[in-house]
Amino acid sequence: MTVDELIHHPTRLALVGFLSGCHEAEFAAVRDYCGISDASVSRIVAALEPAGYVHVRKGYVGKRPRTWLSLTPEGRSALAAHLAALRAIVDAAARTAAAAEAE
Repeated sequence: MTVDELIHHPTRLALVGFLSGCHEAEFAAVRDYCGISDASVSRIVAALEPAGYVHVRKGYVGKRPRTWLSLTPEGRSALAAHLAALRAIVDAAARTAAAAEAE
């Protein structure tokens, strides 16, 4: 198991993690949750969308344009695998520490 380099960066991981908890989120909600700029969200989405991790939907609320983001099934699988890899690293470290203490 290996970490997913595409979502490993803390800000990308925060964005993907946020989207994993909802069906769809408005761009501004994602931006505010992650505490980053519009440009940063756009850059992250530009990296995740071609990989098939994030879906972008554009539309209008009244006359105002809006963008909604959602995590795709591939994105959910990638996040689950990434978290499993991180857990494996933590578990291995804990086993090593326990073995060292037992000596």
